[in-house]
Amino acid sequence: MKTNLITREGFEKLKEELDYLWRTYRPEITKKVTWAASLGDRSENADYKENKRILRQIDSRVRYLTKRLDALRIVDYSPEQNGKVFFGAWVEIENDHGKKMTFRIVGPDEIYKDAKGYVSIDSPMARALIKKEEGDDVLVQTPSGPADWIVSRISYSAIEFN
Repeated sequence: MKTNLITREGFEKLKEELDYLWRTYRPEITKKVTWAASLGDRSENADYKENKRILRQIDSRVRYLTKRLDALRIVDYSPEQNGKVFFGAWVEIENDHGKKMTFRIVGPDEIYKDAKGYVSIDSPMARALIKKEEGDDVLVQTPSGPADWIVSRISYSAIEFN
């Protein structure tokens, strides 16, 4: 089961997607379906079939987003979080070989194909990092075995982190 936490930015992004699908994309596809249907025989009408398929996908995503947005809980930054890793933190970790990783701990709904540098709160990495401080050792259970990391930086501001 997915965690129902989300950052405010992630929530706004999902709301924007829902708004775009409902107010812009769906009406465009509906017009195409209407036009294709007006051409007559629908059984061999590729435009009609394809746009009806797209319309079903849009409707499915709209239903999902509507329900999901109601279930999500926005987690805003709190000054008490400073110095420790919690939800929404930008974290830099380093291993003994000098390999560094930088990412933000977010909700599973914020892991998009274009969202590079995000790690779900449900991942083993994020779970291992929660409540750690800079300089702490972190043992992460990975599919290839345990991995040892050191927390080198924590921030709750992307601007401050870059």
